[in-house]
Amino acid sequence: MSESQAEPTAEQVVEELRKVKVGELLVHTSSMLASLAYGKLAPETRDLAQAQLSIEALKALMAVLPEELRRDFNTVVANLQLAYADAAAPAE
Repeated sequence: MSESQAEPTAEQVVEELRKVKVGELLVHTSSMLASLAYGKLAPETRDLAQAQLSIEALKALMAVLPEELRRDFNTVVANLQLAYADAAAPAE
């Protein structure tokens, strides 16, 4: 294994974490939660409890997201809630 492919040391990981801006991490985490929620609502991988948890976690993060992104994430949450309602509705 070459040195460039070696696992990072604990010190390297800590140094990289020091460079991360919390706002960027919140946006990344929010995007990941939205993606997870949509994935959990897909018919082939449906898990309504996990989808709901992702949606609720995303809603909880909304208050601390950068203000300029809140509107976009509000739209995402609204779309997820509609998709959840469709997925949870009894089949006709």
